[in-house]
Amino acid sequence: MNIALIVIDMQEVYLKQVDSSRIESACEYINHVAGMLRSSNQLVVHVQDVDGMDESNQHQYATIPGIHMDPADRVVTKLHSNSFWQTELEQLLREHQIDFVVISGFAMEHCVLFTYNGALERGFTAALLQRGVLGEHADSITAAYRDRHVVSYPVIQLMLQSS
Repeated sequence: MNIALIVIDMQEVYLKQVDSSRIESACEYINHVAGMLRSSNQLVVHVQDVDGMDESNQHQYATIPGIHMDPADRVVTKLHSNSFWQTELEQLLREHQIDFVVISGFAMEHCVLFTYNGALERGFTAALLQRGVLGEHADSITAAYRDRHVVSYPVIQLMLQSS
């Protein structure tokens, strides 16, 4: 089974209003799963929203230091909430013959949810990374966990061992 982790909008410009302890916790889960996937030669994709970026504010659009990026990771830039819309993300996943997409990052109310739906619309099996998503409002995460597929890192580990 081929699995991809998609890390969405973990950028300073978008996380300014989020409590730092929540960010640190999400980073811990994202980094753990990313490390597991990398050690099994699976795909890790960082999606960066560049809407509003210019020469004067580029540093704010970089991925936060709490997210570990590996040279083998792929980076996709986007201008819309759905990370699949007018980007190379779908093509990248198809090239790597991805069967299962794990979605993480910010913001549950917008980009995470729209990308999750975009994955399903394109025929991918998708799940949110338990404890690896952030939102502007805590109730949005609770609602997403209730209404969407969620996967924990021990399950991902079992999936990797069985493939």
